[in-house]
Amino acid sequence: MKITKDTTLAEALKNKKSKEVLEKYNLPCLSCPYAEEEMANLTLGEICQTYGIDLEGLLKDLNNIL
Repeated sequence: MKITKDTTLAEALKNKKSKEVLEKYNLPCLSCPYAEEEMANLTLGEICQTYGIDLEGLLKDLNNIL
């Protein structure tokens, strides 16, 4: 499975190592109680755009751990 900008947060978190990578990029959704309800709909691209996170770097790091 390749992770892309259209991958949802829920899909990305299926790999346990992904949480470490997402924490490295300070993804605020991991600790947000509202995001827990929407993880199946939040894409990595949308999250990165909203919070100014380096999407290319994040995707590279996530795909490297697969």
